[in-house]
Order: sequence, then structure tokens, then C-alpha cells
Amino acid sequence: MTQDEMKRAAAAAALEYVEDNSIVGIGSGSTANHFIDLLAKSMIPLKGTVASSIKSAERLESHGIKVMDLNQTGPLDLYVDGADESDAKLNLIKGGGGALTREKIVAAASAKFVCIADESKLVDVMGKFPLPVEVIPMAQSYVAREMVKLGGQPALREGFVTDNGNIILDVVGLEIRDPVGLERKINQIVGVVTVGLFAARPADVLILGTPGGAQIVTAS
Repeated sequence: MTQDEMKRAAAAAALEYVEDNSIVGIGSGSTANHFIDLLAKSMIPLKGTVASSIKSAERLESHGIKVMDLNQTGPLDLYVDGADESDAKLNLIKGGGGALTREKIVAAASAKFVCIADESKLVDVMGKFPLPVEVIPMAQSYVAREMVKLGGQPALREGFVTDNGNIILDVVGLEIRDPVGLERKINQIVGVVTVGLFAARPADVLILGTPGGAQIVTAS
């Protein structure tokens, strides 16, 4: 089974969490795209969806699925999204696609967060994947210096602007053994919009696509 097929298997298993006539938050990236496509084929009746990126909203609308404004929906029952890394406690690194801030907002507004990924994303210690930090452009150099103080090596994501009009610093060289503490520290740096650590609000369920099919993981 290819990596893409494993992503699709995880996305298919997430359909079990979608309730009829609900409003579903939906993330961004390749695994979320599989979920969007499968949701469209499932014919599960929905009130609508909330998308965490412009690209996801466009993909949903191309299937004829209603996209709603989070300010109008109130709390969501479910959020489904992928991840770049997860540890055993279901803390995540997200933001490889650059939509981390909107993803974090929708996750925070949702009662249940189901993360879908292929098995390679589950790691013992996060940090091998570059940690994305969304930054106000004028604060780029300042935030970069602060990230160096935390032990990271930041690099500007060249030629990329977020849906919010900001830049992203990708930080390598970190071994993230205290995800909640590091998330708090980085978010407190002036000029940071948010960091791609989802630890204060981790996933509730992780569905891993494996060669043998979907595997359900809960926090250990």
C-alpha cells in the first residue's frame, strides 16, 4: 500500500465520526483532501462545513458542499484534519501547508478533533519535521532571534504568504519533549501569530493509515 493509499484509508475511517445534519470543521493538506473527496461521495447529509483554508473551501465548494463562516456556526461537533507529526499523547505539529492559524482556530472551536495521517507521522519525539511559526512580517528578524534562543534554527519559507497575509518561519533542530510548554513560550513571543504545535489542544483521536488498513490511536 502506498503512502497516498494509507492516507486515504485513514480519511475513509474518519467518516465514521461524522454525524448526520452536523457542521464539520475540515482541515487542509493532502490527507484532508482525501477526506473532502470521500465525504462528498458518502452522501452523508450535512448542514455544512467550516474550512481551515481557502484551498479547502474551494475543494469543498467544487463538490457542492456548503462552506460556512465559523462566526456564524457556533461550536462545532467535529474537526477532521491531518498532521505532519504526532507523538503518543496526540500532540501534533501542523502547518506544513501553511494554514496552521486557521486550523488551530477551528480545532479550538470543535468538541472532537480527529486527526488523520499515514503511519509515518507517529514519532517518539517531535521536531524532526520543521516546526512552522506564522509571523507578522515586520517581526521576522526578531522572532528568528528568539527561536535561536530556544535552540532552533529558523528559516523563512521562501515565496510563501499565508491566507492571513503573514510569513512562516520553519524551525529545525528542536527536540520537542515539552510540547505544551514550548507552544506557550513561542506563542508569547511578540510578533508570533501562532506556532504549529497543537498541544494545548491536541487531537482526541488519531487515525493512522497502515498497510493493514486504518488503526485507531488514543492518547497514552
